[in-house]
Amino acid sequence: MSLKSPQLRRELGVVGATVMGLGSIIGTGVFVSIGIAAGIAGPAVILAVIIGAMVATCNGLNSAQLAANHPVSGGTYEYGYKYLNSWLGFTAGWMFLLAKSASAATAALGFAGYFLNATGLSGSLLVPLAIGAVFVITLIVLNGIRRSNLVNIAIVSISIFSLLFFVLGGINTAIAVGSENLTPFLKGSSGTVFHASALMFVAYTGYGRIATLGEEAKEPRKTIPKAIVVTMIVTMLIYVGVATIAVATVGAESLGESALSRQAAPLEVAVRSFNIPGGAQILAIGAISAMLGVLLNLILGLSRVLLAMGRRRDMPKIFALVNQSGTTPTPAVIAVSAIISVLVLIGNVKTTWSFSAFTVLIYYSITNLAAFFLPQDGRLYPKWLSILGLSACVFLAFWVEPFIWQLGLALIVAGLIWHAIAQKLVNH
Repeated sequence: MSLKSPQLRRELGVVGATVMGLGSIIGTGVFVSIGIAAGIAGPAVILAVIIGAMVATCNGLNSAQLAANHPVSGGTYEYGYKYLNSWLGFTAGWMFLLAKSASAATAALGFAGYFLNATGLSGSLLVPLAIGAVFVITLIVLNGIRRSNLVNIAIVSISIFSLLFFVLGGINTAIAVGSENLTPFLKGSSGTVFHASALMFVAYTGYGRIATLGEEAKEPRKTIPKAIVVTMIVTMLIYVGVATIAVATVGAESLGESALSRQAAPLEVAVRSFNIPGGAQILAIGAISAMLGVLLNLILGLSRVLLAMGRRRDMPKIFALVNQSGTTPTPAVIAVSAIISVLVLIGNVKTTWSFSAFTVLIYYSITNLAAFFLPQDGRLYPKWLSILGLSACVFLAFWVEPFIWQLGLALIVAGLIWHAIAQKLVNH
C-alpha cells in the first residue's frame, strides 16, 4: 500500500546531519551501558566498545545506501516493504517499537539515577521519578513542541563537555592507580566480550537517525555516508576514552555493581574518585540533559513510526489519527508513553537495555538484508558489506541472556500473528 505525502525540504549538510547523529547517540549508551557492559566483560569492555562501533558503522553505511535510494522517513520499516516483503517490513517496524521503547525506559531510569545521586535523594524514588520524566516529556510532545536543531546542539554540547571533563579529569587518577584495574584484561571467556559488544552496539544506534534524514539532506548520497562515518569516529573515541578512564579509576566490578543498583549511575561512582570539587555535579548535568534529550527524541520517533504503521493498518487505525492542527499523532504518542512507563516499572537497566539490544540487532539484521537486495545501479558499497552487517547482527543478538532472546523471539511470532490478522482485516 503506497501512500503519497508532502516531502520535507532538503536543508541539512554534513555538519548538521552529524550533530543530529551525535544528539541521538550520546546519551543513555555512554552514561549507563558502559557500566553494565563493564560488569560483564571486565576491562575488555574497551574492546567491546570498539567491536560495537565497527558493527554499527557497517550497519550505518548500509542504512545510508538504503536512504540514498529510498529517501523517505520511516527507516527499515519502509526499506523492508520496498526491497523485501510486508512480513519483514512489519517485523522491522515492530522490532523498532520494542527496541526503542526499551531504550527510552533505560534513558528515563538513567536520568532518575543521575538526578538522585546529584541531589542526594533516596534511591527508592528511582522508578517514580523515571515515570514522572516520561509523563512530562509526553506533555511536551503532545503540545507539539519538537526539539529544534538549536536545542539539539545545546544538549550535544553539554553532554560532550561533561564527557570530556570526565576523561581529562580522570587521567591523573587513572595514572596514580596504574594498570591494577585493567588487568587481567579479559574476564572469563570471549563470550563475555560478545555479550558486552551486543550491549555496547545499542549505544551507537542513534546513527539510524542520520539514515532517516534522506528527505532532509542536501545530496543525500554524499552527505549521509560522510555524516555517519564522522559521527561514528567521534563517538567511538569518546566512548573508548570514557570506558578506559572509568575502568582504570574504580574497576569494572564497581562500575557493574553501580549500574545495577537502585541509582543506576555508574560514571558518577567513577567521577567521585577524581576528588574534583563539583565533578559529580558537572557529570550529572551532562547525563541528565543527554538522557532527557534522548527520551524526547525517542518518544517523537516512536510515535511517528507507530503513526506510519497505523496508516498501513499494521497497527490499529486509531494510531493513524493526528490532532486538529495536524502536528501531533496524539493516540500514538500516548500509546508509546504508556509502553515506556510499563517498561520503566521493571526498574532494572540491565534488563531493559539487554532487551533493547536483542530487538535492535534483529531490526538492523533486516536493514542489512534489505541493503543486500538493492539494485546494482543504486548500490554505494559492495554486497559483502551487507552480508558482514547481517552476520554480525545475528551473531551478537544471541549473546544476550537466553530469557531475553527467547522473549524477543516470542514477541516476533506474536507480532507476525497480529500482522496476518491485520492483513486479512484490511483485505476484507
